[in-house]
Amino acid sequence: MPSAPSAPTLAELKAARYTPVAIGLHWLLALLILGALGLGLYMTGLPFSPQRVRFYSWHKWTGIAILLLSAVRLLWRLGHPPPGVPDFVLAAMPRWQRTGRTISHRLMYLLFFAVPLLGWAQSSALGVPVVWFGVLPLPDFVPVDRALAEQWLQPLHRAGAYLLAAVSVLHVAAVVKHQWIARDGLLRRMWPGPSSTFRKPNA
Repeated sequence: MPSAPSAPTLAELKAARYTPVAIGLHWLLALLILGALGLGLYMTGLPFSPQRVRFYSWHKWTGIAILLLSAVRLLWRLGHPPPGVPDFVLAAMPRWQRTGRTISHRLMYLLFFAVPLLGWAQSSALGVPVVWFGVLPLPDFVPVDRALAEQWLQPLHRAGAYLLAAVSVLHVAAVVKHQWIARDGLLRRMWPGPSSTFRKPNA
């Protein structure tokens, strides 16, 4: 009968930690995505008004910021490969959880790009240019076609946003499981603050 994995050392926990840049990008993107999803849900229920137009502009600006930061995060990740999940964590995870972790992470990265691009394309197809922060006009990469916007791009943008929200909820649920049920300290890999705050997880 295989023996249980030994408790991790402090050095192992520190080695599993992401870089400060990766941590900063992760939490900034998390805040922007949460804001964009919340604003998107709220603004669509408003009657047409100057306030609704303003909220739509904010939503677009946030989407472009998410798109740019996602590109920066991906480039950083390619140049600075993330640390592997500690062996003691993987040993305690069933195979379906390990597979689900891989699929959900890849799906989130795909949606980080797909959802803002679909929203940008929808705005272009509606003939409403995106002017980032009201200063920088962005090119329209889809010709004006209201039918395309309403029948395809808008539903795809909405579905992508809902899927991103669902995957994010699963991501948070996994964090809760690791932090308060498994108590393996995995959250500390991405938690802001000095690595000196690491402590061994409870046995």
